[in-house]
Amino acid sequence: MKHDTTVKLFPCSFDGSVKIPPSKSLSHRALICAALCKGETLISNFVYSEDTLATIGALESLGVKFEKKDKEVLVHGIKRLKLKSKEVYCNESGSTIRFIIPLFSLTGKEVHFVGESGLMKRPQSIYETMFKEDGNTFIQNNNKIVVNGAIKARKYNVKGDVSSQFFSGLMFALPLLEEDSEIIIDGILESRSYVNLTIDTLRHFGISIKETSRGYFIQGNQSYKAKDYRVEGDYSQAAFYLVAGIIGGAVKVTDIPHESRQGDMAIIDIIQAMKGKVVFTENGYNALKSKTIGTTIDVQNCPDLGPIISLLAALSKGTTKIINAHRLRLKESDRIESTVSTLKQLGANIKTEGDDIIIVGKKSLNGPGGVFDSYNDHRIAMMLGIASSRCEVPITIKQADCINKSYPHFFKDLKSIGGRVTYEE
Repeated sequence: MKHDTTVKLFPCSFDGSVKIPPSKSLSHRALICAALCKGETLISNFVYSEDTLATIGALESLGVKFEKKDKEVLVHGIKRLKLKSKEVYCNESGSTIRFIIPLFSLTGKEVHFVGESGLMKRPQSIYETMFKEDGNTFIQNNNKIVVNGAIKARKYNVKGDVSSQFFSGLMFALPLLEEDSEIIIDGILESRSYVNLTIDTLRHFGISIKETSRGYFIQGNQSYKAKDYRVEGDYSQAAFYLVAGIIGGAVKVTDIPHESRQGDMAIIDIIQAMKGKVVFTENGYNALKSKTIGTTIDVQNCPDLGPIISLLAALSKGTTKIINAHRLRLKESDRIESTVSTLKQLGANIKTEGDDIIIVGKKSLNGPGGVFDSYNDHRIAMMLGIASSRCEVPITIKQADCINKSYPHFFKDLKSIGGRVTYEE
């Protein structure tokens, strides 16, 4: 989807409160589970972002009906899998396409998954191997992915260092088969927190996934049970405003749970390890302006935090090393390169060493300003929004409406706490 809105941001200080939007990760999972229930499910605390709309649109291809309401969606589930449209559009959502490929294969029909060019280039070799092992069709090119043939109940060996989305995709589909299945982890599972989110959501809807010493056991012949679901606040998005408070003033984030399976909840421990002041409140946190110090941060289980903690490190005393960041290269942009290039342009002292990011902190971002490329990546655009508070000159972001992918009202919320934002359509 084309994004062409330009946003200009001016130096500022932050002070205020932000209600954190619901978790995009959990929204995807709840939509799929609700779609597979025989009955109605009300999903509340819901935001219609480009990614969640992609999942809704894809599930409509199975005959699922959605009643879209303000901040909630009523899902009318299906009794059986039946493909209504051969072509399934996934926009730019990696979660959507990887979550539904195994599920849609169970229709027994040839399915063409299409989307924007960046999505079609993202690696799907894990599924390709699985499908071809069973004699099924899996063809990927720059325009589409063609799948023909259903996944089978069997043992699946999956490398632990790949995206958790492949594990989740199998977990949504395999319980519907008559026989039992097993997912065996090859190596160490790097993205366990996201797999846990899937298991928890499935449990809410009556599906049992059992962890074993080798991976996961999935009993066959299970059925999804309709049950209303409220999406909890998103730690991936809260991270931006928590860092905003630490570097640019005082910010309160609300509607975010203190106990969560979200891997990006690690932002609280990271800020505290860097001596940032985070105060627990009844339904969220207060982040207070702090003098932070550099440290070593492992983002293996929280790669989406990479850009915003790089910004925090750029304004912290001493050196920060961000390690195990290799999965950042497989996001909407190569987030190692886009994060480093963007922060360099802002005036940060930052470099890469392989897949690690090394940052020596400074007191301010004294770059020349000018025009910044968002790389059509929502997390780069949001990082720039927060960074504006510590820039010495205004900055301009191209393709700033890429935030619609996950957080359409980000700049509105930024303005509510003191961000100085103007739009140039």
